[in-house]
Amino acid sequence: MIMDHMIPLAIPNFEGNERKYVDDAVDQGWVSTGGAYITRLEKQMEEFLGVPEVAACQSGTSALHLSLIDIGVVPGDMVIVPTLTFIAAVNPVRYCYADPIFMDCDDSLCMDPVKLRRFLETECEKGESGQTIYRKTGQVVKAIVVVHVFGNLADMEQICDIAVAYGLKVVEDATEALGSRFISGRYAGRYAGTLGDYGAYSFNGNKIITTGGGGAVTAKDPEAVRHLRYLSTQAKDDPHYYIHHEIGYNYRMTNVQAALGVAQMEELPSFIERKQKGYALYEQLLAGFPNARLIPFREGTESNKWFYSLLIDRDKVKAPIREIISELETRKIQTRAIWGLIHEQRPYAGSTVYEMEKAPYYSERVINLPCSTQITEEEIRYVAETVKAVLG
Repeated sequence: MIMDHMIPLAIPNFEGNERKYVDDAVDQGWVSTGGAYITRLEKQMEEFLGVPEVAACQSGTSALHLSLIDIGVVPGDMVIVPTLTFIAAVNPVRYCYADPIFMDCDDSLCMDPVKLRRFLETECEKGESGQTIYRKTGQVVKAIVVVHVFGNLADMEQICDIAVAYGLKVVEDATEALGSRFISGRYAGRYAGTLGDYGAYSFNGNKIITTGGGGAVTAKDPEAVRHLRYLSTQAKDDPHYYIHHEIGYNYRMTNVQAALGVAQMEELPSFIERKQKGYALYEQLLAGFPNARLIPFREGTESNKWFYSLLIDRDKVKAPIREIISELETRKIQTRAIWGLIHEQRPYAGSTVYEMEKAPYYSERVINLPCSTQITEEEIRYVAETVKAVLG
């Protein structure tokens, strides 16, 4: 089989009411950070997630930053973060002039709770005020940022128990996991982003729903979400006379973006179903292939299966990842390597790093396969056949 067009990795899907709602927002003149579509999107997300309050904001990154501010992360504090993730999950720690502690992943690609507990047990101690102190530097450890990588849920039961034991706040980076949920255990029926103290979502162009840019934030305490919304609109205490009692940010979503989001939320259940069917077909077609396999999603969960991760057997496939990606591109298949590990990036040189083993292993062996919600069965079959040929 020869494909006559490029199969993209992940592109947005505008099959619903997107144009209708955007045109309506433009016709009304409400195009900036005020308007009915923002409130409507927030209500949709509240109903879908089963939470009392959601604040729409400018990006997933801004949602994370606002969460850390509300926690009270200040210069000199430390925040535990994964190294195997997109750098936007970690940069907000530095926006607060705090320092990251980089943690390894487990086989789900999410933060390893076993190493997390061991780090806190062996490298930290309780201070006089009950705070957790990193023994080596005397810094206060304030929070944990947990990323649900590629829509796969982290082990939240263990992580939340550890956080409670050490007085740490949990910020869930659910930017890739809108719609992923637990179906068994303590959190059965609960969605990614609603399990920790704060939850951040992203509507970037390649996410399962998109507003172009944009994001949203929720929290265990509804009052915290209202505070985040206040901060996101420049902390206006008297908007008529420009009185501000806190440092605010231009982090609010626009009404035009929200109009897109309202239409996308209407389609989210269908998008999740398509993602799950696409993964199942890849799984079937790649079953038994000795040189690579799809990474499974955590048992006891129902993932949105945002991205499909192919784990390459480096003992059998000697070609470098870059060479594999380039070869697939010549055959009209766009794939992507996993991120460069953040603790190895120049801005984070010299940071605290704890027992890195699996993150380097996976970073050298994983590529993501095309997974758009409108990908066809023919395209998936072509990708699977071509992957086998290139890696065979």
